[in-house]
Amino acid sequence: MGGRLAGKVAIVTGGARGIGGATAVAYAADGARVVIADIREADAYDTLNEIASHGGTATFVQTDVTDETSCEQMASHAIEHFGRIDTLVTCAGILQGAFVDLADFPLETFERVIDVNVRGTFLSVKHVAPHIAKAGGGVVLCIASGAGVKGGSSSIAYGTSKAGVHGMVMVLESRLAPQNIRIHAICPGAIDTPLKRENVRDAATASGQDPDAALKAAHLASPDGVARVLAFLASADADYVRGTIFTR
Repeated sequence: MGGRLAGKVAIVTGGARGIGGATAVAYAADGARVVIADIREADAYDTLNEIASHGGTATFVQTDVTDETSCEQMASHAIEHFGRIDTLVTCAGILQGAFVDLADFPLETFERVIDVNVRGTFLSVKHVAPHIAKAGGGVVLCIASGAGVKGGSSSIAYGTSKAGVHGMVMVLESRLAPQNIRIHAICPGAIDTPLKRENVRDAATASGQDPDAALKAAHLASPDGVARVLAFLASADADYVRGTIFTR
């Protein structure tokens, strides 16, 4: 299959649905062989079937990004199936604790969000980046958010976690560059994903508004738009791009 990513192998964590699912589809359409790494098996196979229906190549490995062994197996799966890894996109993430005040915020909720969003990103990059280096270099794209980077968040934990992802990328940029690995933090805005839809509905409920009306009025943007940006960033056309990327 031809395209800007022809011959490339990409792992997409959280690749079963949302931004990750749209990215897996976009990468396959652009010629990449894709590994969907997600904990959601049923959603992952829906995305695999969509990719296959358009002639793309993809495989699924059930992955818990908070577990180091699972992340090691994710990388091994890609190598066993495709022989190399060129790109990692870390889309796996959760939002919990929306509209909960500081004094009432449960520690276990805070720790769970940090665990998935920050630890999960760290473990994914830790175990995939060495394989990208062995392939001669490539691209790592970590999904952060405007939350915690240039604005607040409905969840103390979520905003903190996305700031953590952004900070991690800033630290890793100079460390991965000598291995010919380009890394970016991607900060999407209001995107139509299951996570964002739930957040909009929670906001409406918290303010006494109708959740369905609020969702309709939110005018959330398609994840396909973010996926197109991520496909560009993984390509040679983006070789001169550096730093944090903000999208709609």
